[in-house]
Amino acid sequence: MSMPLIDWELVVANKGLIVEGLLFSLKLTLIASVIGMIGGALLAMARLSSIKPLSFLASSYVNLFRSVPLLLVLFWFFFLLPFFGIRLEVGNIAIVTFSVFEAAYFCEIIRAGIQSISRGQVSAASALGLTYGQTMSLIVLPQAFRNMLPVLVTQVVILFQDTSLTSVIGVYDFFHAAEVVGKNNGALPPMIMFIAMIYFGICFSISMAARTLLKRYAVLR
Repeated sequence: MSMPLIDWELVVANKGLIVEGLLFSLKLTLIASVIGMIGGALLAMARLSSIKPLSFLASSYVNLFRSVPLLLVLFWFFFLLPFFGIRLEVGNIAIVTFSVFEAAYFCEIIRAGIQSISRGQVSAASALGLTYGQTMSLIVLPQAFRNMLPVLVTQVVILFQDTSLTSVIGVYDFFHAAEVVGKNNGALPPMIMFIAMIYFGICFSISMAARTLLKRYAVLR
């Protein structure tokens, strides 16, 4: 008897484990995206600062994390945190790692978005007496966000796909949950096909939602 392409009976029988793993992957994506964007915005402003030591430190951070694989950074935190006496659950180690790592990528996206805004607007805001923080938060960043939205969404989709890497340190994410169910029941290929379908559905839906949002922005502009 040939193995089905997707074993739906097996999926339904283990839906609790699979949903638990999927929820963790989505939670990790959401938290790392929010923290990464906040950290990335701060790093971007530091990189664009006229204070040279601050700009140098921000650039060094970005270059470091953009030059090493995410899997390696995951192992750094997994092995080094206990070495310094910091003990976290593997799920929290994944959240810390992804937030720190993604901040470097979001920094470059946000920096490019900020630089897409005319310097004339910054000069005009300065002439009106606005502080640097007010200029960035009220004038530059809202416009820059619209320009960088497609790239931000793409980075979030990549982040969601990368959550599957957390299984190497024992995190019970969506990929790991499906893998365990597949191996325990001798049906790994059908489970691989199942999670591939779910990954595609989620990532494609996010991309379509972002495209719809951009069309609405285009009408309002």
